[in-house]
Amino acid sequence: MKVINKTSDLQAIIEQLKNDGKSIGLVPTMGALHKGHLSLVKNSISNNDITVVSIFVNPTQFNNPNDLASYPRTVDKDLELLQTIGCDIVFAPEADDIYSKSETDSRFEFDFEGLDKVMEGKFRPGHFNGVVQIVSKLFDLVRPDRAYFGEKDFQQLAIIRLMTKRYNLPIEIVPCPIVREDSGLALSSRNSLLNDNEKRVASHIYAVLDESRQFVPQTDVEELKQCAIAAIEQKPELKVEYLDIVDGHTLKSIVKWDECDYVVGCITVFCGNVRLIDNICYKK
Repeated sequence: MKVINKTSDLQAIIEQLKNDGKSIGLVPTMGALHKGHLSLVKNSISNNDITVVSIFVNPTQFNNPNDLASYPRTVDKDLELLQTIGCDIVFAPEADDIYSKSETDSRFEFDFEGLDKVMEGKFRPGHFNGVVQIVSKLFDLVRPDRAYFGEKDFQQLAIIRLMTKRYNLPIEIVPCPIVREDSGLALSSRNSLLNDNEKRVASHIYAVLDESRQFVPQTDVEELKQCAIAAIEQKPELKVEYLDIVDGHTLKSIVKWDECDYVVGCITVFCGNVRLIDNICYKK
């Protein structure tokens, strides 16, 4: 496994791989890897000649400096995990090798067609500008045939698909299912910030979402939302920031279950000071 820190070194290797006709899979990450990330990497390994995993805590997608500072960083452990499953290349650059000063001092502009105005975008302004900025750079550097993203970050996945279409990139975006702990809690790098009791409490989020599926479609959409929020917040440690039930293609909120053929519930919950996201498919 090669560990590369410089963009110039990466570009030279990618150029050789392309000349050799190798297919390349990319798994972009911010490190603090868990089984969810590893499932993406394994998917890429099984479907490409070469798999590149990026480890980069991207400063431009954090609108809260404290959130950036507290984001878990476990590079040595991450490299050990990637080595054991057969990853080919790890790209772990420093910020100043990725961005010029002008790029970090100004917001990256992109027409999201409204996808950035709902859910995460509403509560984290500028977040998706940073996501598109770094993913577009990684796509340019790695030139992958396929790129792998987890469905836990459902809104991000929709935006990356839009970006790929807008820029007319010859890259297949491969969605990968949410990986959960035995308790149902969606695996996330942020879970490492939870203590044991908070992890037990946080598992209540998915338990409520999973139970709520049995009330579709006979229960009004808004009524189901409010009941689910109330059920989650029965745990005093949990505070729902939002629960949106949306068209899975457009991310627009729905009022009735028969408005579209693909319905997803997307949620963000604070467990203490840790912000957790999850989603569940109600109809597909």
